[in-house]
Amino acid sequence: MLKKIISKVRCYIGNLTKTTQERRHGLVGNPKVWKYARDFQFQFLLDQGLQKTDKLMDIGCGTLRGGIPMIQYLNKGNYYGMEVRGAVLDEGRKEIKSAKLEYKNPNLISFKHFSEVKLDVQFNVMFAFSVLIHLEDKIADRCFQFVSKSLAVGGVFYANVNIAEHKEGNWLEFPIVFRSQEFYNDLAAKNGMTVEVMGNLLGLGHNTGKKMDRQQIMLKFMKI
Repeated sequence: MLKKIISKVRCYIGNLTKTTQERRHGLVGNPKVWKYARDFQFQFLLDQGLQKTDKLMDIGCGTLRGGIPMIQYLNKGNYYGMEVRGAVLDEGRKEIKSAKLEYKNPNLISFKHFSEVKLDVQFNVMFAFSVLIHLEDKIADRCFQFVSKSLAVGGVFYANVNIAEHKEGNWLEFPIVFRSQEFYNDLAAKNGMTVEVMGNLLGLGHNTGKKMDRQQIMLKFMKI
């Protein structure tokens, strides 16, 4: 009887945790695939050669859906995450506490405009997962100015984008934008970076069965 009670309690706690994380990560995407999205982001960076000694900036880090394994992997103090929604970033802080990763000293930055972020650090790797697809043209331009200023020479910036002719829409308070490859080529050239098309998300291992897997592509920008 005691074993059955313990088993039920563990099951309840497991369901409670799942519900909490689904609620939390539902603020930044589909709550049913939050763990899949976490695993994909981290594995993608590992596949690109992410080292523990790298300094990483996670633009639009949100609830740290993808950030937690990055924080755990990187050397102490090497993870930086920035987010425009203060309440969402607060959930990220709770996620760090739940994962018992405070000792890693992750750097979380709440901001409203890219121009106001002043950091005395150069990054080897910068990452923006499902971020550029929600930035209006002027904000995207400021984002690339920030990336160019913050990225070390030879450093890389990875970001997935919508390259297609499609009717634009909205997700929460953010637009969903579709642009040409030339738009990103021009942004890269203007900010001292090269750009490489890495392929669509499906080809990179992001297989959720959704249209976005084939529609969105990953771009690699390098500071020269």
